[in-house]
Amino acid sequence: MSYIILILAITFNAVANILMKVGMLKEKQGTNLVDLLLNMLLNPVLIVGIICFAIGLAAYCFVLTKLNLSVAYPIMTSVGYVIVIIASWLFLKETITLIQIAGFTFIIAGVWMVAH
Repeated sequence: MSYIILILAITFNAVANILMKVGMLKEKQGTNLVDLLLNMLLNPVLIVGIICFAIGLAAYCFVLTKLNLSVAYPIMTSVGYVIVIIASWLFLKETITLIQIAGFTFIIAGVWMVAH
């Protein structure tokens, strides 16, 4: 059950990052920091991203009561990286280089080693 909640935490965190990026793509260039902050507070995509972060954080905190930090944290961060990068490529049309692909491979190998 702990690993299922960890998967949910990872998913909410990744979705939050993607929504934050999409929300900021729609942001107008403010003339100052106050304008930018006001626009951000009224941006529904950004708000949903923040809510996803909060849900992911709550799920991750629950996981930390069940799993060792030395296992949960590497899985949380590394799998999250891979999900965000793949989603950025698929949905935001960002470019992925061969070096990045090699890095993903090492990340996945590292997660496998930590989890086992």
